Amino acid sequence: MNLPLSLLLTDLYQLTMLQGYVEHGMEEQATFEFFVRKLPPTRNFLLAAGLEQVLSYLEDLRFTSEELEWLNGCGLFRPTLVDYLEKLHFTGDVHAMPEGTVFFPDEPIVRVTAPLPQAQLVETRLINLLHFQTLIASKAARSVLVAPGKLLVDFGLRRAHGAEAGLLAARASYLAGFSGTSAVQAAPLFGIPIYGTMAHSFIQAHEDETAAFERFVYANPDDVVLLIDTYDTEAGAAKVISLVPRLRQKGIPIKGVRLDSGDLADHARKVRRILDEGGLADAVIFASGNLDESIVRQLLAAQAPIDGFGIGTRMDTSADAPYLDCAYKLEEYDGKPRRKRSEGKATWPGRKQVYRWYDADGRMSGDVLTLEDDPQEGEPLIQPVMRAGKRLQASAPLTTLRKRARDQLARLPHELRTLEKGPDYPVQVAPALRDLAKAIDEHRV
Repeated sequence: MNLPLSLLLTDLYQLTMLQGYVEHGMEEQATFEFFVRKLPPTRNFLLAAGLEQVLSYLEDLRFTSEELEWLNGCGLFRPTLVDYLEKLHFTGDVHAMPEGTVFFPDEPIVRVTAPLPQAQLVETRLINLLHFQTLIASKAARSVLVAPGKLLVDFGLRRAHGAEAGLLAARASYLAGFSGTSAVQAAPLFGIPIYGTMAHSFIQAHEDETAAFERFVYANPDDVVLLIDTYDTEAGAAKVISLVPRLRQKGIPIKGVRLDSGDLADHARKVRRILDEGGLADAVIFASGNLDESIVRQLLAAQAPIDGFGIGTRMDTSADAPYLDCAYKLEEYDGKPRRKRSEGKATWPGRKQVYRWYDADGRMSGDVLTLEDDPQEGEPLIQPVMRAGKRLQASAPLTTLRKRARDQLARLPHELRTLEKGPDYPVQVAPALRDLAKAIDEHRV
C-alpha cells in the first residue's frame, strides 16, 4: 500500500528538466537504475526493501486538477508542460530484485524503462522510498542476526523522522525479521503484529505502584506485561509477585515484565530470580531503552535472562549509518547506452543483470554484474515486475518477503554475518560490461 502524497513532492529540477524534454520532443525510451555506490563503514551487506511502495506510486501516477492549477499559476512553467502533465501516467517497464534480497555496491535493485520524461520525473520519490526502507531493513537485519529466536519489536515510531518514516520503518524491520512493532497503524496498513506494554506515566499517575499494576491488569487481562522500573526495579518485581494469588483466582496470567533502564543484565538476573521464586517461571523479561544490535549482543553475551527486546530510536534512524550513497542514473536513452564519467561517480552503462554464485554449503560466494543480454552462470537476481505500467503479478504478501529475507540472511558468508566489518564480498564486473564502458569512453558507441 502506498501512502497518499502529492506528485509535487519532488525536486524542482525534475520539472524544469521535463519542460526542456517536452518542448524539444525528447520522449524516446530511457532506462534508469537505482543502486548504491558503496557500503557504509559499518555494513557488510544491504537488504533490498521498498519496491512495493514504488510500484504503487507508479501505478497511481497522476496529477490532480489542484496540482495542475498550482503549476499553471506559479509562474515557473509554460502551458506546454502543464498540458503534458495533465495526460501523464506511467507506461513503462520495471525490473527489480525482490524485496528481501541481499545486495552489494553497484548492483541495481530497481530498473525503470519508460519515455524519458516519465522515467525522469519519478526519480525523487523512487530514491526516497527505496533508500529509506533499504536503510532500515539493513539496520534491522543486524539485530536479527545477533539475536536469533528472540522477540524483536520496533519501538521507534515516536522518534522517527516523521509519520511516514515511522510506518515504513515498521514495515522494513518486519521484512528483515523483526517480530512486530509498537506502531498501531502498521497492523491494518501492512498486517504487522503489534506489541505494547505501558508507560512510566501510568505508574506515576497512581499514588501506589501496586494499585497501578492491578488496574492495568484488569484493563488489559489478555496480554499483561508490566513495566517495573519506574521507581525501584526489584521492588517492582516483588509487587508483581504480590498480585499473583488474586490474579490467579480471576484466571488472569501475567505474561511478563519490562525493564527500561539501568544495568539491564544485572536487573534481569535479579528479576528472573524473583519471578521464578514467586511462581512466575513462565513470565518473560522484555528489555528496552536506547538499544541497538551492539547492546543486544552484549546482553546476550553476558547471558542476561532477557527474552525480547524493544529497539527504537537507533534503528528507525539507522543511527550509526543514517544514509546510503545511492543514486538513480540514466544508463540508456533512445537505444544507446549512456555513461556518467564524473570523477568518483562514474557509472556502468546499459541495462544490467546480476548473477549470484553459491558454494557447496549453499552460501553466497560471489556476484557478477553484467549486461542484460550477456547471460552468465548463477542465479539471475533482477526480475521483470511491471510492463506497460501494469504489475505482472499481485503484490507478494509481506510474510513471503520476510521469508525471503530470512533465507537470504541464512545464506550470507559467515564473515559477513558479524557486526564487525568483514572482507568485501566479491562482485565481478563482466568483460562485456567493461568493454561497453571502454567503447563509450573512446566514443566508439
